[in-house]
Amino acid sequence: MAPQPKRKHSLRRGRIRTQAIKATLNQLTPCPSCKKPTFPHRVCPHCGFYGGKSIVVKKDRTKHEHEDTK
Repeated sequence: MAPQPKRKHSLRRGRIRTQAIKATLNQLTPCPSCKKPTFPHRVCPHCGFYGGKSIVVKKDRTKHEHEDTK
């Protein structure tokens, strides 16, 4: 069994402890090719570029293609 604390921590001590644990937001960087915000070191979901090269070829969805899939 694990040892138990001798005394109860005050609310202030508990709040100070939880204040130190912060959730940080992921930083977005602009894509060099389309200038939209993307996560660093990932393929851009908007244009499919990574490191100046086209990695994922994006299809242009036209109105006719969209109607055929229904």
